[in-house]
Amino acid sequence: MEPSAWRDASTRNLTHDWDSDNQTYFSCYHPLVVEYRYFAVLWGCLVTITGTVGNLMTVLAFATDPCIRTRFNVLIVNLALADLLYCALLQPVTTDSYLHLRWRGGALGCRAFGLLLFVSNAVSILTLCLIAVSRYLLVQRRSTFERLFSARGLLLLLPSTWALGLASFGPLWPVYVFVPLVCTCSFHRTRGRPYTTILLFLYFFAGLFCVGVFYLLIYRRVRLAARAVLRHRPSRRSSRKRVAPAAGTEDDSGVSSGGAPTCTSEVDSQGEPPARRAGDTCYKEPGEPQPTRSALDSHTARARASPEEPATTLSATTPPALTPPSTTPPPTSLPSTSPPSKTLLSTSPPSKTPPSTSPPSKTPPSTTPPRATQSSGGDELKRVTRMCFAVFLCFVFCFVPFLLLNLADQRGRAPQILHMFCANLTWLNSCINPLLYAVMNPQFRRSYHLLLTRAFSPLGRLWRALRSRSASC
Repeated sequence: MEPSAWRDASTRNLTHDWDSDNQTYFSCYHPLVVEYRYFAVLWGCLVTITGTVGNLMTVLAFATDPCIRTRFNVLIVNLALADLLYCALLQPVTTDSYLHLRWRGGALGCRAFGLLLFVSNAVSILTLCLIAVSRYLLVQRRSTFERLFSARGLLLLLPSTWALGLASFGPLWPVYVFVPLVCTCSFHRTRGRPYTTILLFLYFFAGLFCVGVFYLLIYRRVRLAARAVLRHRPSRRSSRKRVAPAAGTEDDSGVSSGGAPTCTSEVDSQGEPPARRAGDTCYKEPGEPQPTRSALDSHTARARASPEEPATTLSATTPPALTPPSTTPPPTSLPSTSPPSKTLLSTSPPSKTPPSTSPPSKTPPSTTPPRATQSSGGDELKRVTRMCFAVFLCFVFCFVPFLLLNLADQRGRAPQILHMFCANLTWLNSCINPLLYAVMNPQFRRSYHLLLTRAFSPLGRLWRALRSRSASC
């Protein structure tokens, strides 16, 4: 055999061996997971659809609704972008791997997938840390919150989360491989140590622990404030006649401040959405007129003038009743006209009724209790903090089983189906946040409803047109 032919044959054999090894290397087939994969595929499709639609609606609501376009909600949008990256791009690829029980994207695609996966997780954890810090500074040090989370500060903080995540997991590019236990791409268990161990400790353990500590401090602060309010409640009852502070609006953090009525993403203490209050043009449903401050003033003016209208008509009609006695002064009619004179005198006091109707003009200020205006800011702060804490708890509950299993089973002796189930549980974190916003934040819920109404309105018009054509036929 000639040397060139021998080299060609050896090259073909090496290529064939590499292809067969590559197929087995990217395979996660196991007899125990053949039936489980259908559950994983169904779960992955549900996460993909729900997460993509929900996070995309969160971004669109922030872009279209001025009431949601606040400083605090910028952090919510950054978290939604990280989840949208996973649900729209990474989750379909993972679902395809579970469906075929092998990776079909090649070695380069596997490395890119692993990098984007951990960058998305890093951005989510860093954003959760920023949310917890903002809540704590808002409660403890408001001036520091205003400086750190200003418009300029957010322009520096949010890109920093993505840059830090990319800088942290970018050096692991050569060690991203396919992991058959979870049928997805991740970094190698041993080749990346000790750098991978340090990263996991800093992000998943130290980062989440700091978030929990901040929420614990917030809870203690709010509890002490509630106890102080209960302790001084009698003195507050005795000082009801004091002038209430200037009614302000809740800013993006849920704390009231003086100024003109503005949009807010929270609800007032009476449970009524801010868009429903008079003078607030925050939200307008389709076909519903929006109450404004001028309309409210005209309505109150008419309400104040309504009890005075009978008095004015009475005073206008009494002078003609007084003029006939002055034009008929015969002395013979004195006995018969003396009772009417008393009636005329008795009809004169109604002319003094308009001053008696002036006190009702003082009733509108009394309709807004000082206690409600003072406690609305605290109620908003508790409500928003509770929502952020729920987002944090969902993140922890989704990732803790997977992390604990990897720590306890470093040699891979646990059943593969258990590893897959814990890995599938982490998918839930990327699609559950919009559901929490819709349940716990009325402004997001109304914005979602408006977006869905606009999206399905062409279908409604088409359905009505088809019905009209069928009825005409």
